[in-house]
Amino acid sequence: MPLYTSRYLKNLSERKTVLFSRQVLNESKKIHTSFDIFLSHSFLDKNEVEGLYIELTNQGYSVYVDWIIDPHLDRTNVTKSSAKLIQNRLKISKTLLLAISTNATVSKWMPWELGYVDGNTNKCAIIPISKSEYAPDSYVGLEYLSIYPFIKKVPTKGSGEKLFVIEEALKYIIFDNWLKLGEKPKLQTINIF
Repeated sequence: MPLYTSRYLKNLSERKTVLFSRQVLNESKKIHTSFDIFLSHSFLDKNEVEGLYIELTNQGYSVYVDWIIDPHLDRTNVTKSSAKLIQNRLKISKTLLLAISTNATVSKWMPWELGYVDGNTNKCAIIPISKSEYAPDSYVGLEYLSIYPFIKKVPTKGSGEKLFVIEEALKYIIFDNWLKLGEKPKLQTINIF
């Protein structure tokens, strides 16, 4: 199965329901004490990120996206207070997923968020978003991103599609085991690509 595509995620965003829109509004009013995932991203890819948020929350994960949970933050006026809020959101998140999309390289926040989490918990992974309709089956990060595993949705026997944390074709683990049990990717006998 290929990686997430921009078109797939944009379609999820475009087809969101009124019920989902109400749920998002409620999320911004809640007091959050933890998140499964801090979704680091470029705001310029908002539609893909919204689709990814829908995908991950539909799988049962609590996901932090700044403009959904904290819509009061002003991107044009970053202050010590707003940076501190983001730090606190990072601290209460079990993992950071870095959404590598078309505009990720222009984000000033993504490297900062990745460095912060990697330095404190080392619980980081890449979630690649392919611009091509014919997305590749694997991801190879450039420069420092190549040291992190990547996330991919894979069909499983009897359990439907599951997220996996992948270091290489024969070294991976189910995302839930990585997130909740702290297990690391390990050598397997079946090529996941």
